[in-house]
Amino acid sequence: MSKPLKLAVVGHTNVGKTSLLRTLTRDVDFGEVSHRPSTTRHVEGARLSVNGEALLELYDTPGLEDAIALLDYLERLDRPGERLDGPARLTRFLESSEARQRFEQEAKVLRQLLASDAGLYVIDAREPVLAKYRDELAVLASCGKPLLPVLNFVTSAQQREPDWRAALARLGLHALVRFDTVAPPLDGERRLYDSLALLLEKSRPQLERLILDHEAQARARQHSGARLIAELLLDSAACRRSVAAQPTLEQGAIRELREAIRQREQRCVAALLRLYAFRPGDAAAADLPLLDGRWGDDLFNPETLKQLGVRVGSGIAAGAAAGAGIDLLVGGLTLGVAAVAGAIAGGALQTARSYGGRLLGKLKGQRELTVDDAVLRLLALRQRQLLQALQARGHAAVETLRVATPEDNAWRTGKLPQPLLKARAHPEWSALSPAPQLEQAERQAQLQRLSEQLAAG
Repeated sequence: MSKPLKLAVVGHTNVGKTSLLRTLTRDVDFGEVSHRPSTTRHVEGARLSVNGEALLELYDTPGLEDAIALLDYLERLDRPGERLDGPARLTRFLESSEARQRFEQEAKVLRQLLASDAGLYVIDAREPVLAKYRDELAVLASCGKPLLPVLNFVTSAQQREPDWRAALARLGLHALVRFDTVAPPLDGERRLYDSLALLLEKSRPQLERLILDHEAQARARQHSGARLIAELLLDSAACRRSVAAQPTLEQGAIRELREAIRQREQRCVAALLRLYAFRPGDAAAADLPLLDGRWGDDLFNPETLKQLGVRVGSGIAAGAAAGAGIDLLVGGLTLGVAAVAGAIAGGALQTARSYGGRLLGKLKGQRELTVDDAVLRLLALRQRQLLQALQARGHAAVETLRVATPEDNAWRTGKLPQPLLKARAHPEWSALSPAPQLEQAERQAQLQRLSEQLAAG
């Protein structure tokens, strides 16, 4: 078993070093991320493992604050007649009183880089290339360790990437990686570790194992997320409530069903956030006409359907008096009462058995409530867009996740997937039913089929 590769994450204060660690470790609680300068005051570490074997150790370091003065001081450390190399000069500096006083923060950074295999030099690409950054690189280069510049905030309109590329090239740093810690590219980690492997050839096997493991985890999260959404849709499609054909009772049952679906969607949101290791408050649907920034509050508002381009069907129109998004059906059948009565009078017992309780409920004046197809479409659109947003979100992001209107015509206007159509006839498949049968083989098969369709896009 090889020793883990040690990387020191270094750079000027407040450029996103801790943010990079949060994104690479998928840990929103690592360190402290703030717009205040000098947030990190001590070295903190994190370890990445595969199958119990530690492959990479990452060390967050304080920000360099006075590299210009430090470089001047280092240049005066040579005694007459001697010419120390970089590491030897730094060793002498670290033994001095200045390393414990004036340059205490810089000394912590240099000690960690000297003890590491390489360094990631994080750059805020929005900043102009100033003399202090050049001096930082000169000081860090004297450690004799490979340095990989990481351009952060490259998606900002204020980024100065061309200037930084030119400046780094003049300093002999031609290998670099673009990695926005708030919105990292989907292949960002692969590119970062591939670039490291060019500098650390002996560590290539460890880095490749890390890349493959992270990509496998990403696929597993995507499939797990699709299954969570499939469970929500199946529960909602199969849900059916019977109520006596009395306006007051109908309105009460509709309110209960609405609230049940809202809460069920909110549980799906919470589960997706946990799956991607985000906090409960990290997602808000502010771009949709929802109340209080919560996903489920306005699920049945026709304006929500309209904004997402979901066509309102006849079920909503027929049940408009009872509440948009709820199909209010007489027993859930299209047969007239006289036709049903005639069928039974004529001895069509098999017909009665096939309709079962729904037919009897019709004769007894019972009505059934189900969730309209348009609301199923809306549920799918919202959860799929949340899943896509979580896949593209870095764990250093501090702003509440904002979700744009999805471009998903298949779920807006296409035919609903067959598993949802089948679920309509199986209220026992819904976890919202009084006596659910969630482990039924046919339900599990349809759930798997729907999950695969969702994962495939």
